[in-house]
Amino acid sequence: MEVGHLLEPLVAKIFERKTGYRVYQIKKMFQHPQYPWMLADVDYFVELPDGTTAILEIKTTNYNARDNWWMNGKETVPVYYESQGRHYMAVTDLDRCFFCCLYGNNEEEVIIREVKRDFEYEAEMVFLEQYFWENHVQRHVPPPYTESGALIIESARKHFGPADKNAPAVALDLDMTAKLMQYLRLLDEKKNAEVYSKEIDKDIQRLKALLIAEMGTSCTAVCEQEGVNYTVTYTPVRKSVIDKDNLLRLKLEHPDIYEQFVTVSESRRFSVRASIMEAA
Repeated sequence: MEVGHLLEPLVAKIFERKTGYRVYQIKKMFQHPQYPWMLADVDYFVELPDGTTAILEIKTTNYNARDNWWMNGKETVPVYYESQGRHYMAVTDLDRCFFCCLYGNNEEEVIIREVKRDFEYEAEMVFLEQYFWENHVQRHVPPPYTESGALIIESARKHFGPADKNAPAVALDLDMTAKLMQYLRLLDEKKNAEVYSKEIDKDIQRLKALLIAEMGTSCTAVCEQEGVNYTVTYTPVRKSVIDKDNLLRLKLEHPDIYEQFVTVSESRRFSVRASIMEAA
């Protein structure tokens, strides 16, 4: 990110040389007059020959990622950049947004794209942004996970921190119970399948991750479904290790001692146990 920021003036200069358009900066945060939560931190503005103004967003990427600027052989703008540009056009009430992306180390290794305003796209975008702002940001409610299982687990670990063996068991609500049932069904499907399915495996890992995120620091979750009690456990397995930095310090400073440099890492085991409920 720092390198990309430092390269912005250079890439803007390349854009000027390639297009002949003058670019300039206005170092202010722009705000939509109707929706105050819609902000825009525009990289550059472009002075066009017809007297109108456009937006210029500067991007940098690596050589391999340049392929993201084509789809099925046609020029495109990656969706995560396109949505940014359309957001900025809505905020500033401008009709054109240019992107200049440097992927190499000379001015020939740049990609220039243009996106024109689309009011239907914009209306839907504003609606979704407003929903997110009002229902998640203002209410302090995290949005649902949409990522892969591994990223969900990584996010949950960073957010909640280490496991707490004394934390009470989490009671799974109807939605999470349904996810647990789906997780168990897919495990059976995977076990009985004759051919390995990457998609089933991906779904299993994602459902597992959602359950782990729901548990937070707790090591246990419980629910009941059709007369069966389910207990989910996600217990920590801790061991003493010396990380790379401390290992280097150990070698340099105290080759005969390691205890004072030991750090504790954690992994956890995930399992589900079912038991038949006793009749009342």
